[in-house]
Amino acid sequence: MIPAKRLSLSAILFLAAAMPAYAHVGVGTTSSFTAGFMHPLSGLDHMTVMIAVGLWAALKGGRASWAWPAAFVGVMLGGGALGMAHVPMPFVEPGILASVVALGLLVALAVDLPVSAGVAIIGLFALFHGHAHGTEVPENAGGLEYMAGFAVATVMLHAVGIAAGLSLGLRFRGLARVAGAACAAIGVGLAFGVV
Repeated sequence: MIPAKRLSLSAILFLAAAMPAYAHVGVGTTSSFTAGFMHPLSGLDHMTVMIAVGLWAALKGGRASWAWPAAFVGVMLGGGALGMAHVPMPFVEPGILASVVALGLLVALAVDLPVSAGVAIIGLFALFHGHAHGTEVPENAGGLEYMAGFAVATVMLHAVGIAAGLSLGLRFRGLARVAGAACAAIGVGLAFGVV
């Protein structure tokens, strides 16, 4: 088990060294449902975080299996509204990269937190993801369609994580944890520009 102090120091170093993911602002069309739906499927940061939320929710089980993904989607849409309204938010790109590493570690270490603590952590990261995408979209119906497509794809990726976590079950729980470690490794790779 990694001591909390060492884990915190590592997270701070990753944040300090983080380069922008460049998977967000100004990339592709942002005014249709299809564009919004396809966007989460186009970048490792999106896919890994959203699947990791589902895996972590499945590992926790109970209310977390629906509350954590619902929190992500709800707060992400709120963050998207803030981005569309041009409300500034600091550390969006580093926050997105940190979400990949942190959620991967939470799965890899099978961290068992109360449902409310998981909602808070997931909500914070969802705010960064939503804000980044909200800044991309125009302030019209097309922008709302984009966010709707993005939300649907997010739900589907969460479902993939939940299904994988449930199908691995207790017998193959270690494989879910390996997937979490892979997510964290992808986050580190993105932070240092290797992936």
